[in-house]
Amino acid sequence: MSEAVEKVSAVLDRMGAPSTLAPRLASVLGPQPAAALEADPWLLLRLPGVSLEQADYCARRHLGEAARPDDPRRLAALVRHTLRTAAGRGHTTVEEKRLATVVKKLGITDPMAALEAAVAAEQVVLFESTDESDDDFDFTEGGVPDPPDPERFYALPDVGHAEQRLGAQLARLIAANDPVMDSLTAAETIEAAATRGRFDLSESTRQALVTVALRPVTVVRHGPGDHAEVARALHALAAIATESQVGIAVAASTAQTAAAINAALESVRAQAGPEGQETDASPRAVSLSALAAQAPLAAGIVVLCESMAVGTARMAELVSICADGAHLVLLADFDQAPSATPGRVVVDVATSRTAHVSALADDTAPDPLARTATAVAGGEWAEVAAPDREVVRVPASSAEEAAHRVRQLVTDSIPRALGIDPEGVQVVAAREDGPVGARALNVACKERLNPGPGAHGGFDVGDRVLVVTEGPGYGPGDTGYLREFAEGAVVELADGSRVTVADPTALRHGWAVTVAAAHGGRWPAVVAVFGPQVPVTRPQVYTALTRAVRHVSLVDATDGALESGVRENLAPERTTRLVQILRES
Repeated sequence: MSEAVEKVSAVLDRMGAPSTLAPRLASVLGPQPAAALEADPWLLLRLPGVSLEQADYCARRHLGEAARPDDPRRLAALVRHTLRTAAGRGHTTVEEKRLATVVKKLGITDPMAALEAAVAAEQVVLFESTDESDDDFDFTEGGVPDPPDPERFYALPDVGHAEQRLGAQLARLIAANDPVMDSLTAAETIEAAATRGRFDLSESTRQALVTVALRPVTVVRHGPGDHAEVARALHALAAIATESQVGIAVAASTAQTAAAINAALESVRAQAGPEGQETDASPRAVSLSALAAQAPLAAGIVVLCESMAVGTARMAELVSICADGAHLVLLADFDQAPSATPGRVVVDVATSRTAHVSALADDTAPDPLARTATAVAGGEWAEVAAPDREVVRVPASSAEEAAHRVRQLVTDSIPRALGIDPEGVQVVAAREDGPVGARALNVACKERLNPGPGAHGGFDVGDRVLVVTEGPGYGPGDTGYLREFAEGAVVELADGSRVTVADPTALRHGWAVTVAAAHGGRWPAVVAVFGPQVPVTRPQVYTALTRAVRHVSLVDATDGALESGVRENLAPERTTRLVQILRES
């Protein structure tokens, strides 16, 4: 135990709080965590799972009669706590009136004083934005327009500053507006690449690629069955980058998706034959975390695949390392759920009209997986013909039966019937807790696939793990296998790289993950499970389906809620500022 953790533990003991909170508090409270907690016991609210009632109890133990309901420290912590709850739901910011209303419902008689206290304590940040009016004024008659009142938004410092940084960095790229190629040369280069590669590109895809060559930031939409078209488009973009001598970098949100993209790229390359392979260099995708390690990027074309899964903070990191004049391409399937972290970056970039939006052509012969996902995107669950068992719906009458079906599918049915080893099967659960949640399913999978005592903080060598934070070479959503324990946990990721995760809190068991954690990843086979009384949304089901390359088994214990959820429930709206930032820039 470090000295900092020991000091925090001592303060917690005097407050009547469990010392088990000490390591996490020491990591979030800055360079002098014990002194900070000593001065402000409501900093306990920085930790998820600590309630206001618990923080108030500890404050009374620590401060005695000085712990008053209107203490500015308490007000500031409560506002921050409210914004953190909003961030957990995907909002990057909350408008002032809305925030004041929520704070008042928590028993604060003067919510504006609470907001001011939070800003003064630097627990939150305030942003103001003035929309320009399109009204016409008669200046000949001396009419002078009154300036509009600014809109006021509050955000957590890290989230708010990340969104501001993202907007500024996107504006930097957009302002350059230098084409990589003129449109005629780009079209000729694309045609030549397709000829050498012996593949066809739709007219829509050709136009999208020419747009990428001309415009500094492009959102390129695609559908659920477009993996092969994406690979062909990446080959053509690589030809543009080579011909123009600017270079290309291709990133995926996770290592497992990078591996899936590289497999698709290799398939296209193999189709070209020896002559085409000698002529064209094949691009290679890397994880977003691995790409960030290469900063600053020299590539003139930077492509991000599965960009709907990337939130504000990670997107800001990517855009910041792009060189001046680089062309950024965001490949996105808009029917997927928004990112697990705050923001809706791709949608905001498209909505702002400061970037260009193009589209790849839909697959002309979609497989059963793509047809099922397309139906879900349209609000309908459709039982499609799947002669090779690409999509199998497995009904279950209870949570217990659903859990049994999941274990059976992972350890026996899918490996035996489809030849996909358990290592290639990912369980995607609708929620974290409950009998068919990711936590319980991980316990069951570990018992069958890698039993052991959990000798290393609950983990054993050979365990499948999920990474939930970012570090050198890895990022949230990466899955892999524990290979050894040295100066930390050594994890082998899906792309074959090995990374060392020093922080034990960065790992979870990863045989089963939630839809949010799976977003951005792709595996050969997916077992998606929806249990009883689980709120089902259309983007949630669509995202679970599109995590699979070859096969999905959907275990359904919802008693009809799956169909109604797909039909009626869309993703909740998120409040963000990126559109305003881009337009003001």
